[in-house]
Amino acid sequence: MSKRCDVCGKEPSFGRQVSRLGVRAQKRRIKGRSARMFYPNIQSIKTIVKGTPVRMKVCVSCLKKGKLTRRSSQVSA
Repeated sequence: MSKRCDVCGKEPSFGRQVSRLGVRAQKRRIKGRSARMFYPNIQSIKTIVKGTPVRMKVCVSCLKKGKLTRRSSQVSA
């Protein structure tokens, strides 16, 4: 499964997890560093693009900014 946003292109980034020893009030010694990944919050949504319904993988920050809206389900009553 792709971990990339179809709207903004946000993808996983690389970082480090730092382990520290000691009490917070005193100077803390770094014990080690290990690699880790930061993944974006990708959601699979249905939306309408150019009049056709499409399923896209979009990060939540794009949804919150209003760059894309979810397709509303039509309820027949």
